[in-house]
Amino acid sequence: MFPKQNFVKQSLELHLFFGRIMKEHSLFLELGFTPRDSKFKDQADTFRKEFDRLLCEVVCISNGNVSPDVLQSGEVITQYTLDAEMATSFLTGIQIPSEITKEQMDLLDSRYDPCNQSLEQKVCEINERAIELITALIKFKRTILSDVLCCKMFTVNYPLLIDHITREARLYLQMVQCLQSGEDLDIENNALEFEVFWNRIMAEHSKFIRGLLDPTEDDLINTANNFGNEFDQLIEESKAAMDNTIPATQVTAESLEATKALRDFKAQGTQGILECKVRSIIIPLLGDHVLREANHYLRLLKMFKR
Repeated sequence: MFPKQNFVKQSLELHLFFGRIMKEHSLFLELGFTPRDSKFKDQADTFRKEFDRLLCEVVCISNGNVSPDVLQSGEVITQYTLDAEMATSFLTGIQIPSEITKEQMDLLDSRYDPCNQSLEQKVCEINERAIELITALIKFKRTILSDVLCCKMFTVNYPLLIDHITREARLYLQMVQCLQSGEDLDIENNALEFEVFWNRIMAEHSKFIRGLLDPTEDDLINTANNFGNEFDQLIEESKAAMDNTIPATQVTAESLEATKALRDFKAQGTQGILECKVRSIIIPLLGDHVLREANHYLRLLKMFKR
């Protein structure tokens, strides 16, 4: 594979996943502010729209330039994404451009032309803009978290959730910077570091779900709590594997099975929320959001297991 093809493919795939994640982070922040902090709400809305524009540009040049594994993984969009966007727009009054999602449904897999220098230049420009945008969003998230922890601000978002989405943004930034420096994303050779990261993300998702369910949803709360405990254990096992005290293959296999089960739980929950069968304060798009992240992690784990 041509190195430049790697650059284009990996950049576009990264933005298709993380660009959507960032725009939704901005939405979740926007929804969490009180009227007093309207300036923060406006800033979050601006970030959301900027990531909409970035994602739209990425989608426009992704057709034929990304791998089928990514497109079919459920990390870019799921069967619920469009409905979740429409439901969230209805419930919040915020207009989410679902045209981007519809265009993503029509993306084709790789047929890259290695001589297409204009495409490489376009991707390079997108990466530079992404770096600036992600850097600014990280700073914004850190400011919010600092104000919340100092009791200068109230938001309906947990402090841990704000820290959680900041860590995801930092990972995104590091990966874009890596590509811009001319390096391949060597994910497989850093498998355990990614497993520690994503097992923590999965653990926290489980705890967020547990805390956002209505107190009457006993069975769902218990299931989410059990997943939280399971992934907490997997975090420790991943760290132990990094120290060579337990086999890495064992941790990867256990993480894969746990993530499959959590993915199914998230999918059922998202469907239940959309069908108004689950009592919670989970906005529909948040359900789809965490489902896509589980799908992303599953693709990585399958890659690590090969």
